[in-house]
Amino acid sequence: MVAEHAGVSPSTVSRILNGTAVVSDEKRAAVDHAIAKLGFVPNPVARGLAGGRTLSVGVVSQAIDSPFYGAALRGIEMELDAAGYSPLFMSGHWHAAEEARCIDVLRSRRVDGLIVLTGRLADNALRSVARSLPVVVTGRSLKAANLLSMDFDNREGARQAVQHLTGLGHRRIAFISGDAEHPDAVERLNGYRLALEDAQLPFDPALVLPGDFTEHSGLLAIERLLASRARFSAVFAANDQMAFGAALGLYRRGKRIPDDVSVVGFDDVAGSLYMVPPLTTVHNPIQEIGQLSARAMLGMLAGERPAVEVPAPRLVVRESTRPAAG
Repeated sequence: MVAEHAGVSPSTVSRILNGTAVVSDEKRAAVDHAIAKLGFVPNPVARGLAGGRTLSVGVVSQAIDSPFYGAALRGIEMELDAAGYSPLFMSGHWHAAEEARCIDVLRSRRVDGLIVLTGRLADNALRSVARSLPVVVTGRSLKAANLLSMDFDNREGARQAVQHLTGLGHRRIAFISGDAEHPDAVERLNGYRLALEDAQLPFDPALVLPGDFTEHSGLLAIERLLASRARFSAVFAANDQMAFGAALGLYRRGKRIPDDVSVVGFDDVAGSLYMVPPLTTVHNPIQEIGQLSARAMLGMLAGERPAVEVPAPRLVVRESTRPAAG
């Protein structure tokens, strides 16, 4: 119908929509006018298939409802949408088998590329996928053909957080860790220990409490710490969500932040600014990392080998920390 109204051939309309036509301004204007008059909406899937692509990118997150991963997904969506691509989101829930299933589903949808946000899938499995599909993976350092990895310096971020506390005179600093099998959690624990060593403070296992990156696990960890009667004047949580839970537990026990206990988180998710008091935390540029991963994917789809530099961690000092008493 567009071709008939514009007085051109259907192939000319198709080439104009795909950006491959060399036609006069008069014909292009006629096609644009016909599209506007008819309310025609081009089918991106059909256009992509005509060029051997679906104009879609599969994204394997770990928890779509997480404020952390939500920011990354927003960054990916912004970049892909601007380039005419659509993201297809799935969650692996930190299970390698589930992540593999997500990848199988996305490949069956004929996605043009795959972005994997951290996860537990083995490196060799990702290398295998990259033999037939461009892959961008965050949260690890991995080299392979048709694959680009991006890693954030979690150890340095944790070191900065604890160094801030030791600089304020805190000597008994509790740490709420993440899942022991999570690479970010391991590196943040390493950064905690490194900062203690730099300050010539002993590492006390009694001050390290397990968590799983959720608010509830932060609450349980601080309750366990208080019940142990271990002395501490500060808490460093391996992510902001656990810091939120820890803050609730301290509040319920009549402990004031930062008057009685200083608290530091990690990630700088949106809610950290609105905690009472606002949370001192380590800025993890997760939305920017999402944007960078999408740009890298677009570059790979264009036949390039993108060079990506992930921003360094940065401490954001707010009102949840103060010098140690006495």
